[in-house]
Amino acid sequence: MNADALETNGQTTVLIVDDHDLIRKGLRHAFDRDPEFEVVGEADTAADALRMASSLMPSVVIMDLRLPDGSGLDATRKLRKAHPNMGIVVLTMYAGDDQLFGALDAGASAFVPKSAPANDVVAAARHAASNPTAFSAADLAEAMQRRLTPTGPQLSPRESQVLKLLADGLSVAGIAKQLYVSESTAKTHISKLYEKLGAGNRAQALMTALKLGLLEAPDQPKF
Repeated sequence: MNADALETNGQTTVLIVDDHDLIRKGLRHAFDRDPEFEVVGEADTAADALRMASSLMPSVVIMDLRLPDGSGLDATRKLRKAHPNMGIVVLTMYAGDDQLFGALDAGASAFVPKSAPANDVVAAARHAASNPTAFSAADLAEAMQRRLTPTGPQLSPRESQVLKLLADGLSVAGIAKQLYVSESTAKTHISKLYEKLGAGNRAQALMTALKLGLLEAPDQPKF
């Protein structure tokens, strides 16, 4: 257990940071079921997270990457600098390699996608409390392998452009207009892109592209 953390009756204390009330409530419920933990606070902005972490000194902070007033990665960096022994678990909807390595570089203790079971978040918090500076992620070994020996599809400049337009939500007609090509040509580009990504539709293509690092996730401040 980190020496600087607040303990309540020997429990591991937790601060939950997420701008979605339902997610905070779900995580609180998961931690309340485990007698080892006690949730001592909730925050929905980066500013409140930093303020409450300094005042409450929790054992672990559960940090969402997307917050209304800034990036959870920036908040993680500031927390790690101010509280070297505090556990920090990063949560994100976009669990691609870029986000994983971003969490690692920011000094997080663990990285968990929001698609994972709540028990995985609790397990990550347990790890973070006991080993705050030892990074843990379920896909870490595979992500390291992908970074060292990149494989995956090689997109042409035009296919990369089409991918970005798909991510922006443009229709086939919108993509054709943006690229100054016919709708038939736009459909051909999209079809080739789907084939390279092994996807059958837009959603699959975007999720695959995120995981492969071909597309930047929108983990940016929402101003």
